Amino acid sequence: QVQLVESGGGSVQAGGSLRLSCKLSGLTLGTACLFWFRQAPGREREGVAGIKDDSRVIYAEFAEGRFTISKDNALKTLYLQMNSLKSEDTAMYYCAVKLWCPSDEYVSVFGTQAANYWGQGTQVTVSS
Repeated sequence: QVQLVESGGGSVQAGGSLRLSCKLSGLTLGTACLFWFRQAPGREREGVAGIKDDSRVIYAEFAEGRFTISKDNALKTLYLQMNSLKSEDTAMYYCAVKLWCPSDEYVSVFGTQAANYWGQGTQVTVSS
């Protein structure tokens, strides 16, 4: 049974930092691509960052320079380090995985959100 469990969300003041984690189980990472998405109230879900099996990464424009995605294959854990947080970063953050993700598939999945599995989300609230 595949499970993705996020943690690390919380409430912080603008300018602060948070590190999100996503523990994956029931799957082998292999050629999988891993992603962070987010959804704010009243808004559509959007891509935040993605990382391929060879550690190539992709970021949304709003995340560039502030957020860093990384993974630990041995621990089967995905991370998102978020610095210089803004009130507009307030959202539910979800991790997701696309199991078969060859070549530049991760770019497409980042846009289409066509992942195979999703976590339940962790709430990030940034107060100004």
